[in-house]
Amino acid sequence: MLSVIVPCYNEEAILKQTNAELHSVLNANNTDFEIIYINDGSEDQTTHFLKNIASASENVRVINFSRNFGHQPAVSAGLEYCKGDYAVIIDADLQDPPKCIPEMLQTAIDQDADVVYGVRKVREGETFFKKLTAKLFYRILNYFSEYKIPVDTGDFRLVKRNVINEFNKLQERQKYIRGLVSWLGFKQVPYFYNRDKRIAGETHYPFWKMVSFATRGLLYFSKKPLQIATNLGAFCVLGSLAFLIFSLIHKYLSPELYVTGWTSTIGLVVFFGGVQLITIGLLGSYIGNMFDEVKGRPEYIVKEIIE
Repeated sequence: MLSVIVPCYNEEAILKQTNAELHSVLNANNTDFEIIYINDGSEDQTTHFLKNIASASENVRVINFSRNFGHQPAVSAGLEYCKGDYAVIIDADLQDPPKCIPEMLQTAIDQDADVVYGVRKVREGETFFKKLTAKLFYRILNYFSEYKIPVDTGDFRLVKRNVINEFNKLQERQKYIRGLVSWLGFKQVPYFYNRDKRIAGETHYPFWKMVSFATRGLLYFSKKPLQIATNLGAFCVLGSLAFLIFSLIHKYLSPELYVTGWTSTIGLVVFFGGVQLITIGLLGSYIGNMFDEVKGRPEYIVKEIIE
């Protein structure tokens, strides 16, 4: 069986078309399948549409969250509740084409792969700024990360049951799923495709949400920022000592040229104060993540499951 996991948040404008395309592709492929819609606390008519879809199809299950928990917890719920030998994670906005699913499944079978991850060759309908920042982010994350994470990818991927089982054992609450799937290992192969523009609705990842998401990925998969902060602190200490020695030598060798003042003092205080704040901020981010994990709250709360 193939499970298709579809996180949904305020997708009333496109949900019917998404469901129709998924059923069309999967029925044409003669595949035993289930579609799991995870309703992430939608505030529009998404819940109503999903209930109608579930009542009209025996292949559909709907998982309603008690509130909005976010895209990554929604995907985690789909992986926990799915029953298939393979599972595909795909967004409801049709930017990742459902027609790619049979090809990804065949790729997994032909290459005996445990994960087939989508790599975007073309990203239509997105601004130059978003494309540039996304490209930079993935490369920066890979540079800092202790594990190789494929670049130019999203959560659109196919995973085998053995990977799903290992993923479900992970106890982290703040998951960065594409990074965790890479961390799990197994045989992972790329699938290259063109990403379409969003047909309807609005993106649920505005700039600051993308920054937050990128920060989570960086902090959860690398300790290098702490090392950089330490190295920067050491550099500043050595630099201040060199500056002090230079000032003393300059004062005694050329007292007539030495001008006392407060500019250099204020500059140094501000500079080292900034370094300290950066270092404290990095430590605070790591400690904050640890705090969230220690509390042990559930990653999401399921309000109801509609078969």
